[in-house]
Amino acid sequence: MHPFAVAGVVLCAALQPATGLAGSEDAGQAVFAEACASCHGANAKGNGPHAAMLSVPVPDLTSFARRNDGDFDRARVVRLIDGREGLAAHGGPMPMFGGLLTGPSVVIDGPGGSPVTTTAPILAIVDWLASVQEP
Repeated sequence: MHPFAVAGVVLCAALQPATGLAGSEDAGQAVFAEACASCHGANAKGNGPHAAMLSVPVPDLTSFARRNDGDFDRARVVRLIDGREGLAAHGGPMPMFGGLLTGPSVVIDGPGGSPVTTTAPILAIVDWLASVQEP
């Protein structure tokens, strides 16, 4: 069994629905710590305790904007977290968190003003990640 499959099972059992998280960086950091830090590290640098067990390198999420010409595309980050985008690039080990990080629905503007629907916990993670971007 893939090491992340085990982590995903544990994660599914550990995550609880969250409410009122959108827009709160502190809440986003807390959800990130619970759902993402085992692979990405508490500081989002890709140095979590499970990172060495994975078959693909875990990205430094604090450099997302730098790797994308200075743009922190919130809608794209939402889609990466919930699994609508990027699974092939991950090689499959990153679980689709859309079904795990449940809570109230929120809508943000995507490319060209198109609406992107997500959950409050995912948006809280995205808001926190935006706040930790390095130049």
